[in-house]
Amino acid sequence: MNTLIERTSNKLVKAFLKNKIIAPLPRRFTKKLTEANKFRMLCESKVKKPIIGYKAGGTGIPVMKKLKEKEPFYASVYKNNFLKSGKSVKISKTTFGIELEVCYLIKRSFFNSKGVITMRNISKFISHMAPCIEIVGYRQRKKGITSFGDLCSDFGANVKFLIGQKKKYRKINIGNLKTNISNKNTKQNINGNTSAVFINPLNSLRFVLNKLKKDKVNLNKNFYVFTGSTVGVVPIGKGLYQGKIDKLGSVKTIIR
Repeated sequence: MNTLIERTSNKLVKAFLKNKIIAPLPRRFTKKLTEANKFRMLCESKVKKPIIGYKAGGTGIPVMKKLKEKEPFYASVYKNNFLKSGKSVKISKTTFGIELEVCYLIKRSFFNSKGVITMRNISKFISHMAPCIEIVGYRQRKKGITSFGDLCSDFGANVKFLIGQKKKYRKINIGNLKTNISNKNTKQNINGNTSAVFINPLNSLRFVLNKLKKDKVNLNKNFYVFTGSTVGVVPIGKGLYQGKIDKLGSVKTIIR
């Protein structure tokens, strides 16, 4: 079908696969989160690359209130955009931020579970946890954020994910851990807290898992969930970024 949504999604998918920049998406696909989510799912269905997990986006409650959004969103994370700590990442003019997050490795058994995921039963599905850096940006000649639809529609605005050393999951006070991301080259030193993430990272994880159930997603394998930034969206520059999360460890990347 040669419809606008088909033509537009084909352009964005091509940009995603070839690291190109295109004109801004029509507002009809980005203004409302419900429409942006439909557009995201259409685009993702056209990417024939392995999915290793999912990210939660828009998890900062103050930003949610400012943009009058009711909830965060989620998006797929592909294997080719998933790197080990210390790797370098080349950014473009439309890469606008870097984030420090808690990520969880979820057991394959989740996909066979019945019922709603709650804070009481969520732990049995978690295998490991780790610190993670997410680099965010558009694949469009576009600046700023007017709604979560702007981010969600463009593959969740995720560019790269870098993961630190995984630790076997254990219950800790995940809702009140100090975090920090720094870059000596850009003279950035930003403190944060896991409480900035949709109440806490476990609650963000719960949100994503229930959305996957609602959308009948089944990877049939272990997968990662990246729960959202503990430091907000930090403007990105060149050089070495180091992120630290209390009790979890560190993660780093070289931006060039």
